[in-house]
Amino acid sequence: MPVTAAIRGRCRALLPPGEDIHYVFPVTLVRSGGVANYMIVVTGRSITVLATKVFSRYEPAAVWATYPRHTRLGPVRFGAGPTIELGGTVFEVDDEYVAVVGAADAEAFAPGDLPKDPLPDL
Repeated sequence: MPVTAAIRGRCRALLPPGEDIHYVFPVTLVRSGGVANYMIVVTGRSITVLATKVFSRYEPAAVWATYPRHTRLGPVRFGAGPTIELGGTVFEVDDEYVAVVGAADAEAFAPGDLPKDPLPDL
């Protein structure tokens, strides 16, 4: 399920001015000893990891880390659950967002593999 416009707006408020969100999805820190949730936001210039509020998986609170856009999110590794490694940190990704990881990497590293927008004027 895509994140809502309200969540995207909260994420956008923590980004530098002029950054347009291309992809955003929630992740969980693996082996954190508890629940530690984050949002990964991919823009045209960066990949930003946003820490969320303690009791809300979808309420971004602060920028936790920022990486250049040419940083790969994948490959997705499948074990107990799908995971990605970003900056040496392993995050678990919900099954429904695995395709988002692939699309974000394809946009940056193999844009010819993406389908054309069927409605480019919208």
